[in-house]
Amino acid sequence: MATPTPTPSRLHRHLLPVLPSRPPRASSSSPSPTQRPSHRPTSRLHCSSSPVEAPLPSAKGGEYRPSFADDFLLAFFRAKMVEEVGWDSQKPGYAGLIEVANRLMVKGKSALETEQSAVRVLQALFPPLLLDLFKALLAPIANGQLASMMVARATALSCQWLMGTCSVNSVTLPDGKSLSSGVFVEKCKYLEESKCLGICINTCKLPTQTFFKDHMGVDFVYGAKF
Repeated sequence: MATPTPTPSRLHRHLLPVLPSRPPRASSSSPSPTQRPSHRPTSRLHCSSSPVEAPLPSAKGGEYRPSFADDFLLAFFRAKMVEEVGWDSQKPGYAGLIEVANRLMVKGKSALETEQSAVRVLQALFPPLLLDLFKALLAPIANGQLASMMVARATALSCQWLMGTCSVNSVTLPDGKSLSSGVFVEKCKYLEESKCLGICINTCKLPTQTFFKDHMGVDFVYGAKF
């Protein structure tokens, strides 16, 4: 069972190039001392979040306002999750999505089973062969730089309905150069709405790492500080 998360202070997500082994499942944001330095590009998604107990501010200023396209993406994503879970919430919109995600957590007999279910949901969002073509043809270009930048831009354009306001930013690579392959997320809406660390880790962090590495050829290391 998922337990309520303590007050989050800041989340840090890292999209890293291929590492020697599967990304660690710990929530620490520091890489393992056994990992070798990589010379491939780095994409980072930074999420900062206010305490989940605090009320969300009213929609003004820079807060993201969902569009018709966002509503469509939410409904599409939720439909794929409902297919995997075999159950749907009576609540509409984002609140219903969170309840379905919670059911996905409860359904899994282990963290690994929940992760595998969430990965299947992510795979179902893409047309057949598209992921294989991306991994085979685009991921190797320029040591992964093109793939990293494409993933960053696609995330910023298509995932604000899920994560909240976000924008592309520059990331410093291991060789000291910078690359526009990061996405800064002002608030992690998924964590704030779920108010559950278990849901964040088991239906987002771990599945996303596996999905990007195994199906798109881009290592995604998501370390979080709560």
